[in-house]
Amino acid sequence: MSDIEMIRAARARIAGNLRRTPLLSAPALDAIAGRRVLLKAECLQVTGSFKARGGWSAVSAIAPEVRARGVIAFSSGNHAQGVAHAAREHGVPAVILMPQDAPKAKIDGTRALGAEVVLFDRERDDRDAMGAALAEERGLTLIKPFDDALVVAGQGTLGLELAEQANEHGVTSAEVLVCCGGGGLSSGVALALEAEAPGLRVRTCEPEGFDDVARSLAAGEIRRNDRLSGSICDAIVTPQPGNLTFPILRRLCGPGLAVSEDEVLRAMALAFRHLRVVIEPGGAVSLAAALFRPEALTGETAIAVATGGNVDAALYARALSTLE
Repeated sequence: MSDIEMIRAARARIAGNLRRTPLLSAPALDAIAGRRVLLKAECLQVTGSFKARGGWSAVSAIAPEVRARGVIAFSSGNHAQGVAHAAREHGVPAVILMPQDAPKAKIDGTRALGAEVVLFDRERDDRDAMGAALAEERGLTLIKPFDDALVVAGQGTLGLELAEQANEHGVTSAEVLVCCGGGGLSSGVALALEAEAPGLRVRTCEPEGFDDVARSLAAGEIRRNDRLSGSICDAIVTPQPGNLTFPILRRLCGPGLAVSEDEVLRAMALAFRHLRVVIEPGGAVSLAAALFRPEALTGETAIAVATGGNVDAALYARALSTLE
């Protein structure tokens, strides 16, 4: 189980290797939301997403003699690139299983980082069995995308940064909106804020139709999604919250939020227009909630974590067209 000491240890391992991403604002976004909106631009992180944190935390903690045999991960793209980057920097092999419908930008980006990419069909292939066979055959260490204590600890380093930045901006009370798939980032940030900025509360954000975390929080027990594909928010489409992450979410987070794909596309466009940052759909869900769910929020400030910026050109053009 991850805790604040694991998060602080992960930050020490990460120091000097990844970026301290900025906290941005724009009066036009405040006007739309009806409150102050701050954007934690993790889309500017190394590899284009927060997943670089969890990847580095996990890879750097493996015993050197074990790490030398290589690592394996399952991902639609951002975790893939995070693990591939950490593996490359540590000089070890990486094998990444990616769904065939993952954005081309993410597949290409993972290969460019030196990883061996194995594609699978989300609906027909048994990803876990494929990964287990490869791991056993080659002696690879599996790094899970969210239900892994070291990965959660790495994601929690974002929360430590955010606590410091909120203090620099004079913010002691706010809702922190976090794009949520399996809950690795949300739970890590919640643990960090509990220790360092208890006036900041995490709210999970998901696309409509794939809001398993929101429904699980409302029910008090894990609920699954009916579908595993079919959303533009590929980065946060997961079957259900993690067994490790959900107890943390249930203890520390407020009610979950869900937004439509149209709202996500508009949020992407508004981030470009007013902040000049590129956010992918799964990374813009939090900003969409801040802008278009004002009645569900409390207080004068909302902090949205823009979790990634790895988006195909055609989809981004579709988002920008909403400005016309």
